[in-house]
Amino acid sequence: MTSQSTDTQALSIQRRPPGAVSVRTYSTRFPADEDPISEGGIWLNGRKDGLDWADIRTRDGLAHGETIALKVAERRVEQGDEIDVPVGDYNDPEAILDGTWGRNQHVKAVVFSRNPTDKYYQEVELRLRSRLVPHGIPGYEVFFRPLKAEGGYAEIVRWEGPLGGWKSLCRKNGPEFGVKHGDVIEATIIGSVIKGYINGVEVTSATDDTYPAGNPGMGFNYGNEATYADYGLTYYEVDTWDD
Repeated sequence: MTSQSTDTQALSIQRRPPGAVSVRTYSTRFPADEDPISEGGIWLNGRKDGLDWADIRTRDGLAHGETIALKVAERRVEQGDEIDVPVGDYNDPEAILDGTWGRNQHVKAVVFSRNPTDKYYQEVELRLRSRLVPHGIPGYEVFFRPLKAEGGYAEIVRWEGPLGGWKSLCRKNGPEFGVKHGDVIEATIIGSVIKGYINGVEVTSATDDTYPAGNPGMGFNYGNEATYADYGLTYYEVDTWDD
């Protein structure tokens, strides 16, 4: 599984302001087959380290979530469900980079998608200012649905920490907010401003100052049964800096 030709111009975009000094960077094309992803111990995983979530696997240059049993189906008012609060497990496959990173963060990745479907809520997710500890993954998440149809969407959420605890900060619906195979997705947090991009174009924006620091990472939505290897990331890069 390898990505098709990627937009090298979009991959070269730098969001770090001129004069800002990079604190720490990292990039990978997931060269090793690992379950869960480790890359020399730099990644922490949702089930291995966080206990309540799922892990991320890599195979043939593709990072994707592990298959986990669905106990409580996802239902959300943003997706047309007539309920007051979200319902579901939300134990997403997650991986957070270990160590110390700058507070301002720019993450970009290349999307893998085959057999896109509206049957499941497949999502490719970029994490910002996050922590992964037993029973908690607080932080921000910028994500996109691999579906270029009316059911497509892009969103920014704040994870409070415990399983199922999160708040939507910005959501955009429609085919222009979904992604396809080979698209470049980005997420930034500079100060308290969080933004999401598709192929260099800003599509979501929110302001939140709950988490002043934390680590970047990635994730995928839960509850997609046998389709986990049908979507993921083939490239991941992060640049961080302080004020």
